[in-house]
Amino acid sequence: MASLEQADQKIVFGLDIGTRSVVGTVGYMNDNKFNVIAQAVETHQTRAMLDGQIHDIGKVGATVRVVKEKLEQMTDIHLTDVCIAAAGRVLRTVRISYDYEYPEGHTITDEDIYNLDSSAVEKAYAEFLEKNTSNLKFYLVGYSVMHYYLDGYQIANLEGHKAGQVSVELIATFLPDDCVDGLYKACERADLNVANLTLEPIAAMMVAIPDRFRMLNLALVDVGAGTSDICVTDNGSITAYGMLPIAGDDITEIIAQHCLVDFNSADEIKIKASHSDQVEYTDIMGLQKIITAEEISRIIKPKVDEMAQRATDEIMKLNGDKAVSAVFVVGGGGCVPGYTQAIAKDMNIPEERVALRGEEVMKNITFLNNDGIERDSLLVTPLGICISYYEEANNFIFVSFNGTQTKLYDNGKLQIVDAAMQMAFPNEDLFPKRGEELKFTVNGKERTSRGEPGEAAVIKLNGKPADIHSKIHANDIINVTPSTAGAPGKATIESIPEFKTKFNVNVNGKNVEASRYATVNGEAQTGFYNIKPGDEVKVLDYNTAAQIAELMDIELTEDTVIIVNNERGDAGTPVYENFKVEFKDPEEAIMDYYKDFQTADEVAISQENEESYEDLDESLKIKTNEAGQVTFDELPDEDNVYEKEEQEPVKNILAHDLHLIVNNDAVTLHGKANYVFVDIFDAIDFDLSKPEGRSIVTILNGATPDYMEPIHEGDKIEVYWK
Repeated sequence: MASLEQADQKIVFGLDIGTRSVVGTVGYMNDNKFNVIAQAVETHQTRAMLDGQIHDIGKVGATVRVVKEKLEQMTDIHLTDVCIAAAGRVLRTVRISYDYEYPEGHTITDEDIYNLDSSAVEKAYAEFLEKNTSNLKFYLVGYSVMHYYLDGYQIANLEGHKAGQVSVELIATFLPDDCVDGLYKACERADLNVANLTLEPIAAMMVAIPDRFRMLNLALVDVGAGTSDICVTDNGSITAYGMLPIAGDDITEIIAQHCLVDFNSADEIKIKASHSDQVEYTDIMGLQKIITAEEISRIIKPKVDEMAQRATDEIMKLNGDKAVSAVFVVGGGGCVPGYTQAIAKDMNIPEERVALRGEEVMKNITFLNNDGIERDSLLVTPLGICISYYEEANNFIFVSFNGTQTKLYDNGKLQIVDAAMQMAFPNEDLFPKRGEELKFTVNGKERTSRGEPGEAAVIKLNGKPADIHSKIHANDIINVTPSTAGAPGKATIESIPEFKTKFNVNVNGKNVEASRYATVNGEAQTGFYNIKPGDEVKVLDYNTAAQIAELMDIELTEDTVIIVNNERGDAGTPVYENFKVEFKDPEEAIMDYYKDFQTADEVAISQENEESYEDLDESLKIKTNEAGQVTFDELPDEDNVYEKEEQEPVKNILAHDLHLIVNNDAVTLHGKANYVFVDIFDAIDFDLSKPEGRSIVTILNGATPDYMEPIHEGDKIEVYWK
């Protein structure tokens, strides 16, 4: 808990725990201006920190205590609460894209967008864990959506749109546990409680790039001693973070080697050279030396150019492989000569668009006790750490998730879904799960019946009903019962669109509508059949004669005569659209046949020589059973048609019309009992003597026929020049 002294004064104490030094700031916010009461700086006596990472907690804690005590003496305030920042060196970011396909006609809701984002973050975390070779535990500290896409096109807001394929591209940010613990423990060694934790690039952004500038596509580079932290803004928010393990210390090491001095002495030479034309120093041999600022610029130039090139590459990578509009540089490492100019050259933007940020961004900051404080770029991050307390109030908190304590980075916007992601609770267990899809084929084409949605997860926060977007705070108790899957997809034969269509046939002279029939895996099934996974369904484009008889309530017996398109058929004969089918008893069939036989124009039988019914019965193979019922085996063929020896030969009485589809047109052939493919040329307008191409293409029911191949009722034929 904060002491009464600090609480009564309503002041904030910020610490910038850097690689080379610790900077402490005490102040308060009033009328949107931050008032600095006091500042203190203490350099690490040893290299207890490297590249922004604490290596010796005890020594860093001792340095923090010295800064704290200095500020207490200067302000007469007992300091107990502190704000700190984690270095970008320990920051890990993953850029990820995630796609999802919604059913046709679905309208996207806020929950769908959260689901999409959460799935993308889960994917990012999984990808991060795959690449993470250390044993460190990382915390998700936030994510930034870069772009949404609808059916491949970028869109600002998905909500309310009709769904198809939706996509999100985002950057997820992670911090390792040991980094956080190291900072916390160093502060504890100085009897300080961490009141707020932010990230160094965010702290620098608080001062260097105010909110009103973040609509622009800008980059901030905070060049410290051990790392160069990078932040990118666009469309009003921070869109990406980055880090480079190259900064001021790399330049100091070059000076140390050139001047033959220890690291601390080299750092002093670097700082003095930025303010004077030449620097005096003593090397490790005890010799007095002088080096000019110009010579230092020359020896460090290759390293400065490398730092600028790497910063440019990282900015371009974070910004979608394109240059930003401007770059702001802060931190002591960025003050070296030539750094900003090199970035401008590498990024191919004007030099005036890459600049150090210092006093010009501190107009809302008042130093109540100047004491020679220089308002330069070194103060940007320490001041930003203090200001972030008012803007963000971030810290790590503990919550209970399904009985397990977990630590979360609190950005003031924590929700139950954040705790679920930190605990690696499966995203699919938060949202209703659809039942398993039913996949089958209809006439060889794959069909899918989606499963039903299940019940959403049951969520309770501190014993009360909640949802995934409910805000959480320190010590909250969260219980989540996983969502359930809905019923699997289902379908019946009668639900198939093709099965619902009907077709016309002529039955005993009357036009009727016939229903479709279907087979499943080769076996006939009714419309009530429940389709199973992998079933091969075929919806037939015909009925059998027996099915037509059943439709018309006609009882078939072994004596029933079935005639399909004027040809003798049986119960299994296919009946297609617009076919003609007749069901007759034997006596009716004989009389109709005899009548047709008598009236045929081409039958050469004179009335005076007409044969008796008995002779005709013999010709037609008609029999009379013991009950006096007339039956016959089959209609006559060409061999048993009645003819007198003294008469002229009788033409084929089995000649019939044949109905075909040729080039998508209905064609009827006349006058034959049997037809072959070449007969169609007598009925269509196709002049073989006048070629319109190199060859003739002929297709019979999808295959290439022989010209003498038999053709049948309902065949589909194509003939054209190629």
